[in-house]
Amino acid sequence: MDSNYQLSLSSAQQMVDEWIKKYGVRYFNELTNMAILTEEVGEVARIMARQFGEQSMKNSEDDKNLADELADVLFVMICIANQTGVDLTEAFERNMEKKTKRDSSRHTENSKLK
Repeated sequence: MDSNYQLSLSSAQQMVDEWIKKYGVRYFNELTNMAILTEEVGEVARIMARQFGEQSMKNSEDDKNLADELADVLFVMICIANQTGVDLTEAFERNMEKKTKRDSSRHTENSKLK
């Protein structure tokens, strides 16, 4: 891919759908994908605990890569969005509007963050 190319959520959803149809045969059912998402988030948590927390890496974990695991989470989230009819661009924009309205001063006024 061109290094100047910026992937949109919509394009990512289309790419995942095309990949599933070409290589994955079909989407796993929603419950299976939820379990897979949980597993992938657990892998992210394991890396975070070892790279940024107090746990040490096991020799068998040396090849674990945070970026790769986050991409796995994103892939499964996109699968779930695709199979349930969620437009992630629309959902994300609505979510950002909601957060902005709700939290416009909440964090700046939080003495714990100063």
